Amino acid sequence: MVGIPTNWFEDFFHGITLDLWRKAIPKEKTKAEADFLIKVLSCGPGAHVLDVPCGNGRLSFALAKHGYQITGVDLSEEFIYEARSMSTDLAKDQPAVTAGGSDSIRFVLGDMRRIEGESIYDGAYCFGNSFGFMQHVDMEKFLAGVARALKPGSRFILETGMAAESILPDFEEQSSHEIGDIVMTVKERYLATESCIDSEYIFERDGKKESRFAKHWIYTTAEIQRMLERAGFAVLDTYGSLKFEPYKLASEELFVVTEART
Repeated sequence: MVGIPTNWFEDFFHGITLDLWRKAIPKEKTKAEADFLIKVLSCGPGAHVLDVPCGNGRLSFALAKHGYQITGVDLSEEFIYEARSMSTDLAKDQPAVTAGGSDSIRFVLGDMRRIEGESIYDGAYCFGNSFGFMQHVDMEKFLAGVARALKPGSRFILETGMAAESILPDFEEQSSHEIGDIVMTVKERYLATESCIDSEYIFERDGKKESRFAKHWIYTTAEIQRMLERAGFAVLDTYGSLKFEPYKLASEELFVVTEART
């Protein structure tokens, strides 16, 4: 794992990596996350909410069913195409739920470092471990863009399983996972002086192997909160689970509930 580029994410999310992601998240998890978001976003049906990065729209669709207007942004062409196709199909079957790319749900191919708009969203969220995909300066660009795009007083919810207090206590240099018909072996090394994890993902399916490389910057919970505050957010709460348990050392996930300053 020598010389993993800092823009690794630009060509990582296609093909087998997306196949694995589709299989890895059960419907029950999506429902639980959507229920959590509805509670902590604190904005009613009809509110315009930003989902970034949105992947194939699993949470966008879940929230749209509750009457929210959703704009989903993601860099993966494959996932955005899939989300738009699903949106069109859903509109045919359930026109009251979503108009497929019209006013109620919209998917945009775009970079999370370049969020467009100013004071247009009533809420926003970033789920799926994507916080930390980019180096510090780019993550601050992302947070500043979200803060600018939110209406004053609106909430932004950040989720990650890669905060230092979550990932480092049980850090493994190699692990293996079987998800559906895909076997994934993960080889990782922690670069202590850079606070970064370099990863090689080896996928096996139908007798074929494929490797992808990734780099994830590791921030402490306090660092994440300071970044949010510098971007213009007030931190309201931190949780260690979807059940609103306090965040502590070795919690599997970190949820930070913030509010855009007025």
